[in-house]
Amino acid sequence: MEITTDVLKQLRDKTGVSVMQCKKALEEADGDLAKAEVILKKRSGAVAEKKADRTLGAGVVASYIHDGSIGALVLLSCETDFVARNPEFPELAKAIAMHIAATDPKYGTADEVTPEAREAATAVFSAEVEGKPEEMKEKILAGKLASYFRDQVLLEQPYIKDESKTIRDLLNEATQKFGERVEVSRFARFSAR
Repeated sequence: MEITTDVLKQLRDKTGVSVMQCKKALEEADGDLAKAEVILKKRSGAVAEKKADRTLGAGVVASYIHDGSIGALVLLSCETDFVARNPEFPELAKAIAMHIAATDPKYGTADEVTPEAREAATAVFSAEVEGKPEEMKEKILAGKLASYFRDQVLLEQPYIKDESKTIRDLLNEATQKFGERVEVSRFARFSAR
């Protein structure tokens, strides 16, 4: 199937990924736009994994304030000033700050969840699985804990503007788009309520 410039432009506009990566994905998907999107999403995770060990030496601080009563600050880090000065990079940081203001995450990653918080949640959910078959208790408990902490961990939360993506997906896509590791280094949320 021939890949037209219109289809290539559509995919590029949707994903923000380079023309060459879009062209390769479309070729692999035989010109199917939806399949090419899936291919690019799959690749974004692999690209992010390859760059996970790189040093973050630049970034931007972004803020979002809602009605003067709720605000958030986020430090979005990258490897070079070149990427940090790209106009789309501060936009991403501001979008993540807005997300933080709206969702109030307690932890950045699942690794940051304290043992005390895990023990407390386990105690509560253990009572809920009483009476279930023994072979199912552990799976049910693990599922309940994962669901409970997913809402509190920034990288696991569904993005408020597009719930089909998590914040981790946004960062993986940014890593693929900018060609550098992108990470939320720190964040804070403030509320007058």
